[in-house]
Amino acid sequence: MGLRTFFGTLGARAPQVETVLDRVVGRPGERLTATVTVQGGGAAVRVEGLAMELVTRVEGLEEGGTELAWRQPGVVSAFSLPTFTLSPGETVVREVDCVLPWEMPLTHVGGRRLRGARAALRTTMKIDAAIDRGDFDEIAVHALPAQDAFLQALTDLGFRLGDAEVKHGRLRGGTAQTLPYRQEIEAHFPASYNRRHDDRLEIVFLARADSLDLTTGIYGPYTFDHADLDVEAATAWLVAHLHANWRR
Repeated sequence: MGLRTFFGTLGARAPQVETVLDRVVGRPGERLTATVTVQGGGAAVRVEGLAMELVTRVEGLEEGGTELAWRQPGVVSAFSLPTFTLSPGETVVREVDCVLPWEMPLTHVGGRRLRGARAALRTTMKIDAAIDRGDFDEIAVHALPAQDAFLQALTDLGFRLGDAEVKHGRLRGGTAQTLPYRQEIEAHFPASYNRRHDDRLEIVFLARADSLDLTTGIYGPYTFDHADLDVEAATAWLVAHLHANWRR
C-alpha cells in the first residue's frame, strides 16, 4: 500500500513522499511500522512538518448532506518527524512506529467488515507554509477477542449487526474515555424481544489493555476483564441483561 503526493505549488519537480506500511491489518493496542520515503525535487527545501495521522470515518456533514464523512475524517492520534532540510534529489528514509489506540474504532468484527467503518494512516507534509494532506493508506482494525465474543454472542442470540458510526463527544456515566470520539455499533433486535421505541441496540466499547467497558443503549457502562470473556461467558451475561431490560 503506497501513498504518493506532490506539491503542485512547488512545480513539476517538487519533492514527493511515499509511505508504506509493513501491514495494513491490526487490532487495538498493536503496533504498525511505516516506512516514510521523501524524495527531493529540483531545489533545496525545508520540510517544516512531516506528520502521520491515524484517522477514522466520523459522522458529520459532507457535500451538503448528512452522511459518514470520509473526505474530512477525525484524527484519532498523530505523531510527527523532526524538521529537516531536503537537498535537490536527496532521499530521506524514516521508520515510524504507529500504535493503534485501545479505543481505536473498529472496521472489522469476526473477520467481517462493519458497514460504514473506515480507518487509515494519513501523511501530511508542510513546506514553505504549503500543506499537502496526501491520500489515505487504509487499514483494517479488527476487534479484540473480548469485543468479538460479545458481538458473536449477540449474533448467536438472533441479533443482526447494522451500521457502525463514530460520533463526536464523550459517553455519559463517567467512563475513562480518552479519545474525543465514540463508536456505536448497531445491533437489530430479533422480533421476539420487546423493542420498546427502537428496533436497534447501540453497543459501545471502551477498551483498555486488560479490560473493557460495555454500554448497551442507555445501560452501563459495565466493566469486564479480557481474561474472563469468551463467547460462552458473554452469551450468559447478555441473556440475563437483555431479559432484565428488554423482556421477551
